[in-house]
Amino acid sequence: MNADDYGYTGGINRAVQALHTLGALSSATAMATGNALGSGLSTRVSLGCHIVLVDGRPAAELSAIPSLLAPDCPELPVFRPTLLRFLADLQRGRIRDREIEAEAVAQIQALQQRGIQLTHVDTHKHTHMFPRVLRPVLRAALQCGVKAVRNPFEPEWARAATHGAPWTRRLEVSLLARYRHVFLKEVTRAGLRTTSGALGVLATGSLDTPTLRAVLAALARRGEPTAAYELVCHPGYVDAELQAQRTRLQGAREVERAALAEVIPDETGPLGAHSLIDFTTL
Repeated sequence: MNADDYGYTGGINRAVQALHTLGALSSATAMATGNALGSGLSTRVSLGCHIVLVDGRPAAELSAIPSLLAPDCPELPVFRPTLLRFLADLQRGRIRDREIEAEAVAQIQALQQRGIQLTHVDTHKHTHMFPRVLRPVLRAALQCGVKAVRNPFEPEWARAATHGAPWTRRLEVSLLARYRHVFLKEVTRAGLRTTSGALGVLATGSLDTPTLRAVLAALARRGEPTAAYELVCHPGYVDAELQAQRTRLQGAREVERAALAEVIPDETGPLGAHSLIDFTTL
């Protein structure tokens, strides 16, 4: 059970910490340049690095990552605002692999310099599902001594159990599954650990209590005693700080927080059907 976007706002931090206290989360991934990273940062939560290459601010020296910066915002050192623009320029060869690696290293080290023992890495908007991003991210993790990475691919059975997601997002997630075999090959070659897959990716923005129960029920029916799945979530409190951000996940964060608080403490645990682990136990 991993919450993304730790450090993005104070309300997200408070939600993550509260859910962790309830036993509803086993880890979170932090944004190294998040506006609220210094607000209530708790090392009691198992933390990974949520590497941001889109819609955020860089941690590396600007001279080291010119191809990652938004070309139409020379006065502001920010990344491209949308995943679509990032992928279009990545496909055209306008983004350099070595600069992705440099930025990933800078973000990982920024968290490590705070004394955080990072358990894993993942990426904002799952950009590392694309091979051109995955390879430099894996090199960065190895360079910084991080041993695990998110498997961002959601199995078909979990997608089938997810109701309420827009058909456009369902199509996107289904089409992107074609990169899964490359992901597994590259992670194995790098010697990093990963999970059997990610749950909740399709449900981002629509992960309410019925959907969460349906996905967990589908997981229980699988009967995979040796499998380990990560449920990806984005809980938070909607406050003025969040409302000021350019993110589609606003009220949905409150819905996810309520669902996790209601469902997970009752249906998971050491003796339950869905034992919670973190990335150190893979």
